[in-house]
Amino acid sequence: MSPSFKNDNPDNWFLPENVRKQLTETFKKLTGKVTLEVFTEDGVNDEFGEYTVKFCSDLSRLTNLITVKEFDIPSGRADELGVESSPTLCINPDDYHIRFLGAPLGEEGKSFITAIMLSSQRKSELSNISKPLLDKLEGGRLVQVFVSPSCPYCPGQVMNAIKCAIEKPTLVHAECVEMNENPELTDRFEVGSVPHTVFNGGTHTALGLMPEERFVVEMVYLKSADQLLKEDALPGMDGKKPPAHYGTIEPGEVDLVIVGAGPAGLTAGIYAVRAGLKAVVLEKSIVGGQVSLTPVVENYPGFATVPGKQLMEIMSEHAREYVPVNEGEGVDSIEPGETFTVTTNRGSYSTKGIILTTGAVYRKLGAAGEDRYFGRGINYCASCDGYIYKNKKVAIIGGGNTALTDALHLKNLGVDVTIIHRRDSFRAQKPLQDSVAHQQIRIIWNTEVDEIQGDERHVNNLRLHNIKDDTVTDLPVDGAFVAIGQKASTELAKALGVELGDDGFVKVDSAMRTNIPRVYAAGDLIGGLQQIVTAIGEGSIAAMSAFEDISNPYWKK
Repeated sequence: MSPSFKNDNPDNWFLPENVRKQLTETFKKLTGKVTLEVFTEDGVNDEFGEYTVKFCSDLSRLTNLITVKEFDIPSGRADELGVESSPTLCINPDDYHIRFLGAPLGEEGKSFITAIMLSSQRKSELSNISKPLLDKLEGGRLVQVFVSPSCPYCPGQVMNAIKCAIEKPTLVHAECVEMNENPELTDRFEVGSVPHTVFNGGTHTALGLMPEERFVVEMVYLKSADQLLKEDALPGMDGKKPPAHYGTIEPGEVDLVIVGAGPAGLTAGIYAVRAGLKAVVLEKSIVGGQVSLTPVVENYPGFATVPGKQLMEIMSEHAREYVPVNEGEGVDSIEPGETFTVTTNRGSYSTKGIILTTGAVYRKLGAAGEDRYFGRGINYCASCDGYIYKNKKVAIIGGGNTALTDALHLKNLGVDVTIIHRRDSFRAQKPLQDSVAHQQIRIIWNTEVDEIQGDERHVNNLRLHNIKDDTVTDLPVDGAFVAIGQKASTELAKALGVELGDDGFVKVDSAMRTNIPRVYAAGDLIGGLQQIVTAIGEGSIAAMSAFEDISNPYWKK
């Protein structure tokens, strides 16, 4: 769903039929009544307020356990609850402080539906590690998570806050703030990248999606977990330094641990289980990896065009039919031995084999000011942060497929885009180049960014150096997206002694075996073509190699 959705359904439904069917099945799991209170103010975000009312009204038509009440701003009820933003949506406000400031019609709609389910069931679904950490909370917390409609990381961070609000309803207040519909709040907290989380009005802030346990720790102590570790103790831990995962669970024995839930990892999970192995897929962030951040995929067989997030949801749903996929569970360390011990932020696994599909991370530009202005005008994810720059001026730095895809995505959002490339021709595929030309996107050739400049709050200028004629010019911008390639995430591989190539990627043979017996690698981690279809093939090969080796240990002969 998106704010531009228009329904011409003859039965006067706002939600499409396929969405209604899916939600009807979901709502069969409701156990208690849920009241949705919608607050709107004439003349303020009228279109979004209308969408919110229609959306909630449809939900109440799908089940008799959901009731919708509408209120004006101002009104007695709005004053009672302290509601000022339009639209605001409150879930069971007599029991919880769970609010959506702005229409939940983008990616945040997933967290809204999940919040309805948890509120109905009166369950927080916090992990057994998070609950005792949250028990240390003594004072009240207001947690505001700023989101954008297309950010795939945002729902996870919103759910961190909502789970805490359900677990501790008298202490934790959770708000999902749609940044474009709440510009005053967005400006007040200098939101330049999402998800952006504000605790207690700015006492502590955090950028990005956090594992649930880390979120709870930072909310409780209003400090970053890194800072707490530097202080050599968490408050309330009797001076003892906690383990990196802030808790333990009973070890689990599996045949195969797959680290990373992109196309390669999900495919490996399917093939491993179908071969008879007991496997688990661990993902420290969100399922889908870099593909989830791709606005449109145009070269995946069977789909002429498909949003990357949607494609990965299809793959994830398929994989979960076979193998557990644990989101938010990052691997801290892997200890070799007769069996490997994989320690995560939630516990440990004993496993016979490991497939590394940890992918790659954004490569930094290295220009002066890049770190200073990260999240304040310097961004790496156009899908996450593109909406921030609607009707503003932005530079895309790079010349490959990602750079041109991002430029086209931003142009479609109404952003004034300029591409800066250090060469005189693009590396990107010809169809993307043709699309950029058709959209008449400005290009600055043969140019590097020497310095990123701005004021105390935000980027406002790029100092450019033309490497052909050695001239220096300025480009006034409101922001810039860096898209100059990726760097393999090889930390775990290097710790295991896995051999890397000169290009920094993991070396494997044709069967995806590394130089370490029973350790395999696939996907972007091993370099090469780095396409979805190749990652899928590599993941399947790695899984079958693991099956063969576990069944017939070649290294013992």
